[in-house]
Amino acid sequence: MIKVEKSNSVLGATISGFDLSKPFLDDEVTNFVQVLSENEVVFIEDQNISHEEHKRLAAYFGTLQTHPAYPTVEGFPEITILENDKDNPSKIEEWHTDMTFKASPPLGSILIGRIIPETGGDTLFASLSAAFSDLDQDMQHKLENLNAIHSFEHGFKESLAEKGGRERLAEALKENPPISHPVVKTHPITNKKILYVNRLFTSHIEGMNVSESNELLEFLFNHIQKDEFVCRYSWQKNSIAFWDNRSVLHKPVNDYWPQLRRMERITIEG
Repeated sequence: MIKVEKSNSVLGATISGFDLSKPFLDDEVTNFVQVLSENEVVFIEDQNISHEEHKRLAAYFGTLQTHPAYPTVEGFPEITILENDKDNPSKIEEWHTDMTFKASPPLGSILIGRIIPETGGDTLFASLSAAFSDLDQDMQHKLENLNAIHSFEHGFKESLAEKGGRERLAEALKENPPISHPVVKTHPITNKKILYVNRLFTSHIEGMNVSESNELLEFLFNHIQKDEFVCRYSWQKNSIAFWDNRSVLHKPVNDYWPQLRRMERITIEG
């Protein structure tokens, strides 16, 4: 029997009562999708699953993606390695929604903590549906008529600036030209409206001059990360976070460096 314990925030829930190493039944998948959509991010603890089981779990929810900029587990190109230590500090410091530089961004991601630092290394999640609902009606109506450009090059500018960065990521740049998305989207299951911009990948608002675009985006970026829309997750070894990438913003807290932190993530096609 699946048990759902909601967080004290507007999003997030801890799920217990099942073993992710075992296959799902069809009704369990349907139930899980509903719980995920309603809570936007779910946490499942003490799940020592193998790479095969991680892949099987993710495949229940859709086609699996690869990522153009990160290393992967040998034999499992779908499993992205997010590993940082004293010699490899994290370059992702900004709030973001994963891979919005794609025409069809991911449905969600399943991230497991393999090596957790003794201190620090939490992840923050923010509800883009709650952020939209909190805006006044005039701003909501204004935003519903706008589109914004999302860019791989904008999001990975630090990596591209490194020696050999443009050569290493040349194929990713070619395959991911800037793309336009509505500033406001509607979630396909909950029908809630989502404020769909993020500081990492959104470069500008279409049809606005630079100063107007920058001013509006800065307002929105600050708005969507307000404390009242945020929950904070403290990782344990073999704990899992599964977030709905259609309605959630997230940010790693890079306060653990130079300790080792290794996470493994599978991202599911939108």
